[in-house]
Amino acid sequence: MTRIDAKFADLASRGQKAFVTYVMAGDPDYDTSLEIVRGLPAAGVDVIELGVPFTDPMADGATIQLAGQRALEGGMTLQRTLDLARAFRESDDTTPIVLMGYYNPIYSRGVDRFLQDAKAAGIDGLIVVDLPPEEDAELCIPAQKAGLNFIRLATPTTDDKRLPKVLQNTSGFVYYVSITGITGAANAVATDVGPEVARIKSQTDLPIIVGFGIKTPEGAADIARVADGAVVGSAIVEKIAKGQSPADVLSFVKSLADGAHSA
Repeated sequence: MTRIDAKFADLASRGQKAFVTYVMAGDPDYDTSLEIVRGLPAAGVDVIELGVPFTDPMADGATIQLAGQRALEGGMTLQRTLDLARAFRESDDTTPIVLMGYYNPIYSRGVDRFLQDAKAAGIDGLIVVDLPPEEDAELCIPAQKAGLNFIRLATPTTDDKRLPKVLQNTSGFVYYVSITGITGAANAVATDVGPEVARIKSQTDLPIIVGFGIKTPEGAADIARVADGAVVGSAIVEKIAKGQSPADVLSFVKSLADGAHSA
């Protein structure tokens, strides 16, 4: 059982929905990023998605693209992302960390070396948005054998014919993308999301966590009511981009977490 599995089992036993956050590793700089990440659990975050900065992020909107650029300009790399996770683990051995990004940096490092290093750094799962199920042999299956969850995205365009393929070899949770388009592009609407979550739940026992387009505590609560939890990324990254202090960013995160947990 991974930390992700244990976290969702604990939440289910308490009848509570999950709150998941996304932040870009190294944004605006390594030290500030680490301070924010270290503060996320106390702000109510159940699972941390840690973005790996990449030069060509095809699924990301402008907010997260710019965060990646800031991180890269500050010298952030895949290795330093793993270093940040390892530093976080010095004081927190329970909060799950999911690396979210693209396959190129992993491929460049070498899959076997990457999985060994990720496991040693305390990573629990992977979301690699440009590896479809047809490429499971590349990373998904080796990751599962290494003890890491491989989390897949389902979208409004994932029809009933495609869905079983998406769910095959997926573990940890399913990330449902609430809108068609890129991160931060529109608002998630619970009345649209609810039926889609139910459709996916009819084919899997995994938790369904909904992200993209959630920007407020009220939005997090609305989505968490129709799913197993909510993910917020761009709205938090925007606060970091505006130069807000870690304390102010974490205060905003807590308001979102309180919203999701109220569901």
